[in-house]
Amino acid sequence: MRPAASNHENYLTRIKPQFISMNELEKAIPAEETATPRPSAEGQEPQAAEAAAPVVTESEEASAEAAPAVADESAESAQTDDAQAEEQQNYFSMSKEELVAVLKDIVENRKADHHKNVAVLKQAFYVLRNAELEAECEKFAAEATPGESFTSAPDPVEIEFKDLLGAFKEMRAAYLAEEEERRQNNLARKNEIIDRLKAIAADIDNVNVHINEVRELQEEFKKPADVPPTAVTDLWKTYQLIVEQIYDCLKMNKELRELDFKKNLEIKQSLVEQARMLADEADVINAFKKLQALHDLWRATGPVAKEYREEIWAQFKEASTLVNKRHQDFFEARKQEEQANEEAKTRLCEEIEAINIDEIKTFGEFEKVTESIKNMQARWKELGFASRKVNNALYTRFRKACDDFFTRKAEFFTKTKEELASNLEKKIKLCERAEALKDSTDFKATAEQIIALQAEWKTIGSVARRHSDSIWQRFMAACNHFFDARKKDMAGRRQEENENLAAKRLVIEALKAIPSDASRSEVIEALKEQQARWNAIGHVPFKVKDKLYDEYRSTLNAIRENFDLRESRARMNNFEKRLESMSGDGRQINSERQRLVRALEQKRGELKTFENNLGFFNIKSKEGNNMLREMERRTQRIKDEIKELEQKIKLFDEKTAK
Repeated sequence: MRPAASNHENYLTRIKPQFISMNELEKAIPAEETATPRPSAEGQEPQAAEAAAPVVTESEEASAEAAPAVADESAESAQTDDAQAEEQQNYFSMSKEELVAVLKDIVENRKADHHKNVAVLKQAFYVLRNAELEAECEKFAAEATPGESFTSAPDPVEIEFKDLLGAFKEMRAAYLAEEEERRQNNLARKNEIIDRLKAIAADIDNVNVHINEVRELQEEFKKPADVPPTAVTDLWKTYQLIVEQIYDCLKMNKELRELDFKKNLEIKQSLVEQARMLADEADVINAFKKLQALHDLWRATGPVAKEYREEIWAQFKEASTLVNKRHQDFFEARKQEEQANEEAKTRLCEEIEAINIDEIKTFGEFEKVTESIKNMQARWKELGFASRKVNNALYTRFRKACDDFFTRKAEFFTKTKEELASNLEKKIKLCERAEALKDSTDFKATAEQIIALQAEWKTIGSVARRHSDSIWQRFMAACNHFFDARKKDMAGRRQEENENLAAKRLVIEALKAIPSDASRSEVIEALKEQQARWNAIGHVPFKVKDKLYDEYRSTLNAIRENFDLRESRARMNNFEKRLESMSGDGRQINSERQRLVRALEQKRGELKTFENNLGFFNIKSKEGNNMLREMERRTQRIKDEIKELEQKIKLFDEKTAK
């Protein structure tokens, strides 16, 4: 026993908590630590790494304090996002098996840095899986008995997907641990270098002795080796401070210091020119990434002379501001474009959802709507991405509406094809029955059967277009074959019927020629002869048959009525003479009157019986019509006899009254 329809929605609500929510699935992979975004170059000068030449003035210390933080892992993450964005967008058009294959490739190839791809893979997979679970749930709700709990069938694809997620989680954890250990090792080594530099700076009397070691330590410190993002700024500030202390202690000559400043100025001027050229870069995102690389080089370049320091930084800052502004404007414009795309895609979803599939009843209507939906799909492809938070949901909504339509279309086509096949089978059977009758010579009975087949044909629906003409021609060929044969047969019979018509008209003329004063025997003999001739003559044309027969019957009735009238008058004359002969004999008169009354009652009883019988007649055949006419004639004869008896009784009563 299924749950009542009214409780269906509540039932679904009660068992839906068994579905796996996306929030719970997000716990399958731990959230990655993300560093704060790289600060814009606008409003802040990058930090110099250290002087290229071993001379630093005290004023350079303030410049080092104003330098920005080193780029952290978020810049690399942003670059990875841009590189993998297109790949991630394709995941929502894949099947579960394809998503498993992609995840398997990531795990087998140790792509630990693809954690964002894995997150999108997981979301796309469980969009499909939750849709399957919801369909199972709704089917269960429609078929389950009260009190029965819903349990989904295990999905081997989901099991494999979860195993791969677990493997990736372990791989990612190991990767992050290794990366963190490597950064900590790099930090420890750089701290060792700083500690050694501090020790050299503290030994003021022997600084010159350690100048080569200082240079080696500087070169080692500046080698690319990332450290934890939180330690970058303090690390470089400490390093710059210690290096400046060392160079201050060295008291190198002014010429060497100016040479070092000049070299750094040339490098920074080159960086300014490169930053200015980025303002004309066609690819805004690529220009922004290149600017970040220029800021890294600016930070690694040593200080310049104090009189140029603010000017060169202002130039670099101005060039950076233009690139940053273009980058910001680009994303603002893209945000507006995404908003417009979201609105356009929402309208497309509403447009396709407004289609009432239940009102589509024919192949033509389905094809017309199909073309409309294909047009919508083409328009969808022309639109760009909407915002990330709604793009996938809109695509899922649009795809579901398309899938619903094409599923219903397939069901309609399947059902209609079955009906067309059934109709074709029925019409083939009618063709076989018509072909079995087409050579029959019993034209009257066979014509009725074929006409019945034609009527049945009209009640059968249509067949597939490729069979429609051939099956109709086959049926009509059999029907036409029979009717052509009947037409040929009737053509020969028509001449015979016309001859019979002329012969029957001669019979009617002969009946009309019987003298009105002929004797009873002569009239009876003439009637028998002409009736025999009439019955011996065959069929006449159908269209005049009834009219001719009515004329024949009316002629016979006229003769009989004339003869009966003469006979009636003769009987009345004889009766009056007989009544005159009974004059004076009251007993005989009374006896005769009683006999007439009994005869009258008997005739009235017969008349009532005939009239009752006539009420049951409903015969349309020729023989039935003849019988009906005969009964009507006999009924009229009884009425005439009753009338004659009533006249005789009236004469008795008049005679008695005298």
